Amino acid sequence: MSHLAPTGKWDARYLGPVPHDSAYYAKCMLGGVLACGITHAGITPLDVAKCNMQVNPTKYKGLSSGLATLLREEGQTGIWKGFGPTFVGYSLQGMFKYGLYEVFKDQYMNLAGEELSNKYKPAIWLAGSASAEVFADIALCPLEMTKVKIQTSPSGTFPTAFGAALAEMSKTKVETRYPFGSLVPLWSRQIPYTMAKFFFFEKIVQVFYTRVFTEPKESYAKTTQLGVTFASGYLAGVVCAIVSHPADSVVSLMGKPANKGKGIAAIASETGLVALATKGLGTRVLMIGTLTGFQWWIYDSFKASMGLGTTGGK
Repeated sequence: MSHLAPTGKWDARYLGPVPHDSAYYAKCMLGGVLACGITHAGITPLDVAKCNMQVNPTKYKGLSSGLATLLREEGQTGIWKGFGPTFVGYSLQGMFKYGLYEVFKDQYMNLAGEELSNKYKPAIWLAGSASAEVFADIALCPLEMTKVKIQTSPSGTFPTAFGAALAEMSKTKVETRYPFGSLVPLWSRQIPYTMAKFFFFEKIVQVFYTRVFTEPKESYAKTTQLGVTFASGYLAGVVCAIVSHPADSVVSLMGKPANKGKGIAAIASETGLVALATKGLGTRVLMIGTLTGFQWWIYDSFKASMGLGTTGGK
């Protein structure tokens, strides 16, 4: 495996088992669609409960009781509210999050050069993931705002069907600040989350392959490599949930009718930092740990099936 481009110069795009060309990046984008769209949509009931715990903690005190309340009052449809915008929104977000991470990581490594890239790998991971998430959230924002509005509005006060909800958000955009009113809090939630997600994932994978599985990564079976991927993703997800939870609470509270027209600072001040950091946190740690583990596993399984190799290493 050569690390040199056809020109003879060192090139980060030639470090892996296959060259990182446009086809490689396109496959990574598709892997991101599968990783994020399927997993986020699959845990919609947990998300509905978590959002309502943040917005109305007196009524929705915990995960089990919150789900029971939703089922009792709204039936099965109540716990699957927002499935459509969740699936489409996070598919788009995953496409840019994972695909552009690969692009930016290679670009930043080439800007830094071989010596600095090896010396400051964590900085490359952080810069690449932050850059990718800026674009990923622009794609996600209108659908995330719609999802939160569907999930936190009292039954019968807002359409739950995907198309009707989008139309209502557009019609009431002066009030809801649709489509990009939540972009700043979304960035404040997702950029630290994604930086933590990619940094800790890459770091934990590196520890596995330097401390536990010390032979060359390629010498281990794909099942072993994907096991490392899942474990690293799960552990990274727990850290992510804690880091990004206060901003996630603000995003949920912005969809509450009582907070209509209020700014981020006003909502944060009224709620209090402790409440922002802790309400619904246990549910979110469970949700994001599992979610992140499976996202990385799906992404790397897809990459491996395409002959692109798994992410990370020594």
